[in-house]
Amino acid sequence: MESQTGLLDHLVDLRKTLLRSFAAVTLIFLSLIYFARDLYRFLAEPLMVHLPEGTSMIATDVGAPFFAPFKLTLMVAVLLAIPFLLHQIWRFIAPGLYKHERKLIAPLLISSSLLFYAGIAFAYYVVLPLAFGFFTSMAPEGVAIATDISSYLDFVMKIFFAFGIAFEIPVAILLLCWSGVVTPAQLRAKRPYVIVILFVVGMLLTPPDIISQTLLAVPMWILFELGVFLARFYTKKSTTTEEEHTDE
Repeated sequence: MESQTGLLDHLVDLRKTLLRSFAAVTLIFLSLIYFARDLYRFLAEPLMVHLPEGTSMIATDVGAPFFAPFKLTLMVAVLLAIPFLLHQIWRFIAPGLYKHERKLIAPLLISSSLLFYAGIAFAYYVVLPLAFGFFTSMAPEGVAIATDISSYLDFVMKIFFAFGIAFEIPVAILLLCWSGVVTPAQLRAKRPYVIVILFVVGMLLTPPDIISQTLLAVPMWILFELGVFLARFYTKKSTTTEEEHTDE
């Protein structure tokens, strides 16, 4: 009977967490919907500056002029709500964690949010201008560049999420060391292979030019080194006693 009561309590907490998360995203979305066209104009800026004079983006679908900014606003609302969403997840799982684990999770959630935003900012201000400059310069003579607004939105959001996730490398390394999958010494020993993998990832996620590939691979390399450096300090702290494990 107690187990059923405990399960019901967890389900109620989960329901409250989901409702609060949904309410936060909805509130941010409603606050931004008025600026939907301005948001899309800001998103399109890296491409617009490289389009030939007298050309513009196009909408090949009847509802695209409405749905593309609407979809972008919803995505922006979710992105802005990420710190609150992660906080809700932390509140939900915190009662089941040990004391030393709770002290580690909170900084990881904060740092993961900041790194994700940093990845998006890097993609917008550095990678996209270079990518669109490359693409538009490679257009054959006589070909008019007219990008569909829905296709552009899908492409840019994929780039944003790819770079946002790529910038989570330090958090991923700390979690791997926390779980005992690897150690900082093992990661340092594999550094040459990691560098090769990072440049391959940079090649896959960016346009086919060495500058864009390097602009992604080098930051990921720096973040890898940062994660290995921080994991060394964490490994020393992870040797807790049994008494600490049983503490609330």
